[in-house]
Amino acid sequence: MGAAALLLAGAVAAPAVAVSGSEGHAATRKAVEAMVAAGVPGVTATAADVHGTWSMTAGVGDIRTGEPRSTADRYRVGSITKTFVATVLLQLEAEGRLSLDDTVDTWLPGVVRGHGHDGRHITVRRLLNHTSGIFSFTEDKDFQSAYFTKDGFYRHRYDTLTPRELVAIAMRHKPDFAPGASWHYSNTNFVVAGMVIEKVTGHSYATEIKRRILAPLRLRATSLPGTRLTVPRPSSRAYSKFTDPKGPVYDVTALNPSIASSAGEMISDSADLDRFYGALLGGRLLPPRQLKEMKTTVEMKDSAYPGGYGLGIMETPLSCGVRVWGHDGGIHGSTSTAVTTQDGRRSLAFNSNGDWTGDGRKIVEGEFC
Repeated sequence: MGAAALLLAGAVAAPAVAVSGSEGHAATRKAVEAMVAAGVPGVTATAADVHGTWSMTAGVGDIRTGEPRSTADRYRVGSITKTFVATVLLQLEAEGRLSLDDTVDTWLPGVVRGHGHDGRHITVRRLLNHTSGIFSFTEDKDFQSAYFTKDGFYRHRYDTLTPRELVAIAMRHKPDFAPGASWHYSNTNFVVAGMVIEKVTGHSYATEIKRRILAPLRLRATSLPGTRLTVPRPSSRAYSKFTDPKGPVYDVTALNPSIASSAGEMISDSADLDRFYGALLGGRLLPPRQLKEMKTTVEMKDSAYPGGYGLGIMETPLSCGVRVWGHDGGIHGSTSTAVTTQDGRRSLAFNSNGDWTGDGRKIVEGEFC
């Protein structure tokens, strides 16, 4: 099932650079250009503060035509979706409609059960901070073969998977650890979290995100595609090398994002992500108690990244002493980062349309240090 691979041989086109706004941000600009020089087809970035916004692009959005990336590009944001999901659950807690200490079985009896998994002993809080121990369906070897290898992707990229099917994949495996005993990033946690939202509200998590976040903040470039295969325009092509970082480049723009569900299906642009994280950390989306809970972090014990993980959000210390809050996101052909300062007054979001190289932390350091 799927379309024939589009093999893109040869070198990536020479980077084109476009900058708007302030003439500053030299370190950010240099880091973005370095990412393109390292082999990513193109990058789009937007920074925002109380004085306004600054945007730039480097490289191309389409390798075949040489069309540059746009500062208005919409792109798949992957796991940045998790912060939106966590925000809705914290809003529901503030309304008294659930507790973070409710067990998964309170809302989804029997769904998280099998091979040692037991939703009677896992709380909503442990879903959101990745201390549940639930196996991540994306680590299942059959899932990886079907969606993360070239041949598998082109056979299965139009498949629809339901949240229950994704959870069932995880239930074939033993838990990573007992609930609360450690930390491990699991996409299954946020698929279950999305299911909890639907059970509590009677509406899909997508509907609740639209009503509670996208509409109030007027995030018009942000969408939850469900099973829609394409990214709305303006947008660039998305490219992958799959498991071979030295291999050829393939076009992976079209895919069914149900394989990511509430763990990573969303589409946005850099300006919308800046607005979202700025509003969140600025206290416009959550009452103080819920925002404090979101920012209560645990150690990311098996992560290469410094800092801590809160409820659907990461805290990252930078070399200059600044601490930023946000999330990274990766999905086929798209790698994104969105961060903001503690008070939400300075934000940065950027995306590369290649998923095999580039160090986004250097861009963050360039902007905030």
